[in-house]
Amino acid sequence: MKKILVVDDEPDIRGLLKDSLEMEGYLVYTAQNGMEAMEKLKHQPDLILLDVNMPDIDGYTVCEKIRDYVDCPILFLTARTQEQDRVNGFKSGGDDYIIKPFGMEEMLARIQAHLRREERRQSNSNIYISKDLTIDFSGRQVLLEGKDIGLTKTEFSIVELLITHSGQVFEKEQIYESVRGFDGEADASIIAEHVRRIRQKIDKNTKHIETVWGVGYKWIG
Repeated sequence: MKKILVVDDEPDIRGLLKDSLEMEGYLVYTAQNGMEAMEKLKHQPDLILLDVNMPDIDGYTVCEKIRDYVDCPILFLTARTQEQDRVNGFKSGGDDYIIKPFGMEEMLARIQAHLRREERRQSNSNIYISKDLTIDFSGRQVLLEGKDIGLTKTEFSIVELLITHSGQVFEKEQIYESVRGFDGEADASIIAEHVRRIRQKIDKNTKHIETVWGVGYKWIG
């Protein structure tokens, strides 16, 4: 039984999500604020639904703090729709955005997609080595000259997609859909920000990701 932690300061939303997810067979824990959410990490959730606007600690800060302890998917719940809000969420370590008000069918589809991806990730135990770069797919680590460069979950997923299809060109929309598990056309521009951050971390000595202008990106390392 997969475990989901729901973090939201609105009792009605917590109750709705708990009831709906339990009907789908999930074991659900709830928290009404950031401090309580961190305490509930002891249950080792497989996925976290995290509200952005909370009174004590906002969701972005909570996400940054709990990324030190969990590697599971974190999906933000928010009424914010600006691109910069999504950028901030991904920078803090989040994996997806669900806009309020949300439909339960879409919510369940996104949850299922992220959990399926986690299962595929955990079954992959290959290690990639190229010059000064080592990638441990099972451990979700990228080492540059033997040091972990600290890719976020989404950044690693992008690297994993490109490197396992080395030489193949992916459009931004394809990358977004692959790493998010859902149609990402409206948010595909965020991929450029992720790629920029990946390059800052890994392309110090050797170029690994090439931009195919007007199309997308490919792995050449």
